[in-house]
This record gives sequence, C-alpha cells and structure tokens, in this order.
Amino acid sequence: MITACHVSLAWTPEKFDYPDITPCADALVDIKPILYRPFRWGEYHVTMGIRSMPWSEWIELDSEFQAYQRVRQFRLRTRGREAVRVLPPREDDGVGVGGGADAAKELVYELVEYLSRRYPSSFRITRQATSPVPSVCGVSLGWGGEMPIRSVEVVETGTTYDLSSLETLEGTDMGEAAMEIVTGLVEEDMAIMIEGTDGQYYFQAGSVCTAGFWRLRDKIGKPLHEIHLSGNVAQYKEKLQMSMERYFRRMAVDTPVVRNNYFVQVVKPPCKGERAGDERRSNMTEDEMASEVDPEELAWSESTNGPEDDFHNGHGHGAEPAAYLAPATLRIRSERQTLRRLPRTGAIVFGFHTYLYKIEDLVRERGVAGRLASAVRSWPEDVATYKGRDMYREVLVGYLDECAEREGIVAGPVEGMLGYPY
Repeated sequence: MITACHVSLAWTPEKFDYPDITPCADALVDIKPILYRPFRWGEYHVTMGIRSMPWSEWIELDSEFQAYQRVRQFRLRTRGREAVRVLPPREDDGVGVGGGADAAKELVYELVEYLSRRYPSSFRITRQATSPVPSVCGVSLGWGGEMPIRSVEVVETGTTYDLSSLETLEGTDMGEAAMEIVTGLVEEDMAIMIEGTDGQYYFQAGSVCTAGFWRLRDKIGKPLHEIHLSGNVAQYKEKLQMSMERYFRRMAVDTPVVRNNYFVQVVKPPCKGERAGDERRSNMTEDEMASEVDPEELAWSESTNGPEDDFHNGHGHGAEPAAYLAPATLRIRSERQTLRRLPRTGAIVFGFHTYLYKIEDLVRERGVAGRLASAVRSWPEDVATYKGRDMYREVLVGYLDECAEREGIVAGPVEGMLGYPY
C-alpha cells in the first residue's frame, strides 16, 4: 500500500545539512547567460556525461529571467495541465507508484530556500512564525533548523507566492499548486521521478513549459526507460539504459550532478515592425500570441517539429524544411540538465534549463565554427536521425565550413580553448 507521504517504498526520510550556498552579488539583469558549447572535435560518443554539481550552482538564473517567465506564464495560462501536472498514487499490474504531490511540495520549499540564499536581492522571503510547521513525511521543510518559508516575493516579476496556502490543499491539487509556484521561480523545467515497487523510476510530476522538442502529455506517468525508448533516443537501450537505471537507484542526497546536451533548431525570421499594441493583441489567435511572446520558439520548436498538437512522439523533425532556413534562422539549443535527490521524499528531481544560441554569434568565437562542423559530421546515422540533421545539414555545415576556413581553424582540438562544456 502506498501512503500519501511514503512516495517511495524503499526510502526513509533523511535529515540533510545543506552546505553553505554562495550568494550571487549581482542583480539578475546584470548576469549574462552562460555560453555552453557542449560539442567536441572528432568522434561522437554516447555516454551519460554527468559531472559533479556544486550546490551553489543548482539553479542558474540570468538576464533572460523575465523573458523566460513571460513564456512560462503564457504556457501555464494557455496549456494548463499540459504544462503542469501531478499524478496521484497508483497501482498498475502489481506495481505500486507513489504520487508526486508531496515531492512537489518538498521541491518548492527547497527552491525558495536555495534561491533566497543564492540570489538574495531577487527573492525576498518571510518565514513561518507559529505552529503548525509545514512538513513532508513528518520532517520540517525549513533548512538548518529555521522555520519554513511562508512567502516569497520574486522582485523581477513583482509576484509574491504564499506557500502557506499549500497547507489548505490536498493531493494532486496541492501538488499542482506547488508546481505552478515552481514555474514562476526559475527559468528551467522540472520533472519529478518517483521509485515504484519494481525499482523503476516514474515521471509523476512536472512543470514543463519550455521543453521545445517533447510534450508533457507524452511522458508523464512513464518509467525512465519508456520515456527514452518511446522518444526514440538514439542508442539509449544499448548504451545508457542499464547505467542510468543503476545510477537512479543508487543516487545519494549529497551527490547532485549536471550534464549538457545540444540540438539544432530552426526559428522563424523576426517580424518587421513594432510589437503589437494592446488592441491588436486582444484580437490575436493563440498561435499569433505564442509567436509574439516566444519568437525564438523556446517553448515549442514549430519550425523544426511542426505544430505542437500534431506532433507524434518519437518522430521529431516532422516539419518540411522551412523556406526561411538560413544561417540567420539556425540556433543551437542546449540543455543544462541537473539531477538531485530530495531528502524527505527520496524523489529525484530532473531540471533542464534550455539555452538558445544564434549560430551567427557562435561562429565569432575562436575555433567554434570548425568544432561544431566536426561534431555534426561525426554523428552516427541513428544520432543524426534523432537530431534531425537532414533538415539543416547542407545550410549549417556549409556555413560553418566557410567560417572555419576564413578563420583558418578547420581541425582541432585547439590549444588555449576552454574545456567541455564551454
């Protein structure tokens, strides 16, 4: 039997003393997005590619925060439970899986504790002053013996979230309210994985507003391996499944990790003229509003994958090559992915912060044009299919080769360059 708080039958709540979080002295508007370049010269290898993650680097925020929040809140308003969803406990074919609600509640409290320490000028908090103390699985949701946070003001958006309101809700209603708050706190999407009685980890709660290449509806409720296999992730079964499942089962609370990936996507060319006024905006269709709010196709890559509601899971890059395909409309889409285990529920939180970089900007950096051209050429056929190379190869690689030849760096590695993933 799976109880409301016992989300993982194999997990005993832990008391975890968090290391000190180094405060960031800069305002978000002054923090430039990190320039990830997670591609290498030469042969392509399929590996987990995880690295140890310093605790102070769990969540990355930058000057794009308000732009990302406009997209995320638009998705929340227009997509509802296709953007945020929490599943209840269930038992299917003899396998019990805990619900995602308590882990969602734990996650939002973890985030406000972290963010108020890491970005103190952007997240202003008040703390609970009296009992009862908000808790999960009988363990207080405060850090370091402090009372749990009651409310948080996000300075950049002017929004205040009352966490104490979660105490008036139950089950998935409470969990989805928690994940809606999560949506307003960060630039990244978050998926909560819960261990079932079969030892597999299931996607039981998520805030997924800017995934771009996949939809929450296609993944929610599935075990880790099915999420990847149904999406036709190249070489997952042969190279990754066993090691990833083992890693999830063994992952400790005090060993968060990070990895990076990259794809190529096409975006529509910018519209000429001024932004739409209020009167015109009120008459826009949802698709027109999406283009206005999200011109870089952060939330959904329509130019690459076709209309979102027509998408077939596992068969990406379904759009016909766009007439506007050109170096100016090509982007590198890179995800910074984090994994950490929550101490009270034992749930594993998978965060993925998506960055979009203009190809025309990338090639101005020393050695990057040749390195990216080498990487794209090196993809095995199944990886190339997964990444949709046929759609853009001729335009992209031709442009990169021209830039590399002009620079005089057509082979590498190049001395003096930053290490992976930069």
